[in-house]
Order: sequence, then structure tokens, then C-alpha cells
Amino acid sequence: MKTLLRRLSVILALAASVTWLALGRNTGWTKTSVTTMKTDPVTTLEYPVTEKRFVPGVDLLGLCLTGAGVLAGLSLLRLGTPVARP
Repeated sequence: MKTLLRRLSVILALAASVTWLALGRNTGWTKTSVTTMKTDPVTTLEYPVTEKRFVPGVDLLGLCLTGAGVLAGLSLLRLGTPVARP
């Protein structure tokens, strides 16, 4: 059981870190839409365009790493059946 919890904590920490790095390394809050400025080719005026895109922030990374820490901490607890003493 301890080994399983430790492996799950490492997998969760690595998956969260790799996902955060791969999807944009946003150092702010998690976003579900991103606004970019486009230029109209005829009038050369700029206008905002909002597209739906998931960009994980440090809040989501911190939550996942905290969960991994909790799993690692649970693996350190002595969970077993108590031994009857005479």
C-alpha cells in the first residue's frame, strides 16, 4: 500500500508538471479563454478576438502538487492491524 501511494504521488506530480509545461506555463490563474489582437487587412485596425482555450495556471499546478504531497504523506503513516498484547 505504501509503495502504491508513493508511486501515485510521483506520477501525479510528474503528470501535473509536464501538462503545465506543455500547455503554456502560465504563471497566473488558470484561464479557459484567451484574447488576442488581430488586424483587419482592409482598414488596418486592430480588434480583439477571444478563443476558447484551456491554459493551466500555477493554481492548478499547486493544487496537483499539494495532492501529490498528501499522497506521499499518507504513505508514511503506519496503517495496519493492531497487534494484541498479552
